[in-house]
Amino acid sequence: MATSAFVPDSFDPPTSLVTDRFRLEPLGPQHNEADRAAWMSSIEHIRATPGYPDGTWPPPEGLSPERNLADLQRHADHFAARKGFTFTVLDPAHGDVIGCVYLYPASSQEYDVSVQSWVRADRAHLDTPLAEALVDWIATDWPWERLDRYGR
Repeated sequence: MATSAFVPDSFDPPTSLVTDRFRLEPLGPQHNEADRAAWMSSIEHIRATPGYPDGTWPPPEGLSPERNLADLQRHADHFAARKGFTFTVLDPAHGDVIGCVYLYPASSQEYDVSVQSWVRADRAHLDTPLAEALVDWIATDWPWERLDRYGR
């Protein structure tokens, strides 16, 4: 997909996935405080999650609230421009940020999309169910067929 649009012009990207265990919505600046708290509480857990093989994210020293906000704005801008789709993962009962999902163009022409996700360390039991739900969601609601799931 490197030579074409990430998604077709006629495609209307989904903006939610709801299960009994989690809910996804587009990540944006409104999630800054909760997003930062979620990943900063789980740096080592995230670094051990499939899909984060280079060990550079999250940074062990964290990010300032301002820098995290800029990162969230970048993801929201990518979503609006249809260059990539990042979702926050929320607890369906309380709305707490419990993770994140990234759907971006794959770096290899072997794949259509790179699929990465993480959950907080205290929600580690949701890592596999989230990754599996993404496969089903992409198969039914997105235009891609060849997923790079980083060994999942």
